Amino acid sequence: MKVVNAQTAGAAGVLIFNEGQPGRTDLFRGRLVDPEGNPLNPTIPVAFIGFDTGQRLVQDFAAGKAPHAKLAVHAIIDPNRDDYNLIAESKGGDPNHVAAVDAQLDATYGAGMLASASGSATVLDVAEQMRKVNPRNKLRFIWFGDASEVVGSSYYLNNLPKDQLAKIGYDLDADVTATRNGVWGVFDPAADSLLFGGTPPKFPANVYAPSLVARDQAVDYLDSIFKNHIFAAPVVNDALNFNTAGIPASGVFTGQDCCKTQEWVSLFGGFPGNFEGTVPGTDGGCVNNPFRWCDNLSNTDAGVLTFMSRAFANQVIHMAFAKDLSSPIETSPPTQKQIASGAIQGRGLEAR
Repeated sequence: MKVVNAQTAGAAGVLIFNEGQPGRTDLFRGRLVDPEGNPLNPTIPVAFIGFDTGQRLVQDFAAGKAPHAKLAVHAIIDPNRDDYNLIAESKGGDPNHVAAVDAQLDATYGAGMLASASGSATVLDVAEQMRKVNPRNKLRFIWFGDASEVVGSSYYLNNLPKDQLAKIGYDLDADVTATRNGVWGVFDPAADSLLFGGTPPKFPANVYAPSLVARDQAVDYLDSIFKNHIFAAPVVNDALNFNTAGIPASGVFTGQDCCKTQEWVSLFGGFPGNFEGTVPGTDGGCVNNPFRWCDNLSNTDAGVLTFMSRAFANQVIHMAFAKDLSSPIETSPPTQKQIASGAIQGRGLEAR
């Protein structure tokens, strides 16, 4: 409503910040909606700022100085623009038993190299490595479009015919996988907290026990290279949507935005505060920030991407050869000898 009123009054732009009470001094974030709750596309630039910045501007005004702020908002407003999900399937594998392997293909704001080109690269690399493997279960690699509020996976699951939805027995989600000051995380719907605290969502009862199987497969790899790990229930990601639909799911993540705790520093190194960047801070970093366009390649760590992708690949190879994608799950991934002999030679991927 503030933006609507300012725009109507002829304002050149709008800066919005919290009032400075304890716990309400950090960068304010919100969504622009009209009084009816519909998305608002203002004709003037709008920025959310921290309390300190807003206070300085107000103090300058009160002192008779002319407050100065430069607003540069990069935006494309096109309500008719389409977005897409990209799907590729293994030619081999039982089409009645599907393991979905997914990531978000696009970013909410900016180049999106961490969120989530990193996860997309992880899935692509796994797909390429699996191209000559003939799995027991059909592998469906999905790069979901429209990362905002995970619209891509919501649309996919809500519009998939029920008989086709029933064939998906498992989901593996590569969230962000290359955070520079990150954590080594594994999704677990039974975890007692979200990444940043709070109460985990409630899922159908059938998703909990099977989801632990892939969870532990990622942990097995991280343990083998002497890496610590944490568990978190999925939230605002594709694994959340699959769990909500009654499909067991796990996956990996390395964290984004703010804030890394001292406890996590003791487990993973780095520094408390911002998951990204090179100095401590609580400003939220580059990811999903409409006023920063810095989520580029320098916002990622190639070393982290490598070992987290391998942890994810360990989940995928086990689910590819699971004897039963519902609980209990027995997996028998192929040995290097079987791969070398061509005993599991397949026909690659089929794009559609």
